[in-house]
Amino acid sequence: MADSTAVGTAPQRRHDTREAVLFGGVYGAVLASSMVAALTQYGHTSAEARGYDAAWVLVTALASALAHGYAHYIAERAPHRRWDVVRALWEEWPLVVAVLPTVFLLAGAWWRWWPAKGVEYAAFALNVLILFLLGLLTARWTARSWPTAALMGAGDALLGLVVVVANALIK
Repeated sequence: MADSTAVGTAPQRRHDTREAVLFGGVYGAVLASSMVAALTQYGHTSAEARGYDAAWVLVTALASALAHGYAHYIAERAPHRRWDVVRALWEEWPLVVAVLPTVFLLAGAWWRWWPAKGVEYAAFALNVLILFLLGLLTARWTARSWPTAALMGAGDALLGLVVVVANALIK
């Protein structure tokens, strides 16, 4: 039986689903909010602009997922099998899924289901809610009480909001 820690090989690290969902969810929610802030910074709030915004948020999420998956593939430096790179890219699906609510809100404004002006506030609120829920879930998974979990979720949402505001101010 071959030892996976033999000279020249590294044990392959598998990211568990919970870790991937939490990482991708947080990253995707912050990315979506930052993108909406950057795209609406100059006041382009027409329905057509919101369609463009929806496309850019989705394209950016896909590019980020590809970059993250590829980085994991390279960083682990384990001997790779033929489909390992595809698996590494696929494991970034939570990041793309996390931006879909924002894409849906922006696309809905493009389709004129609701007003295009001000939809960014709904997107921010939705992403802060996602950050809160992910923080709450994580705290509950680690056996925290409901009040403690709610406080931790609120702290995570606030931290995410600070990151989004800082991103918006930098751009």
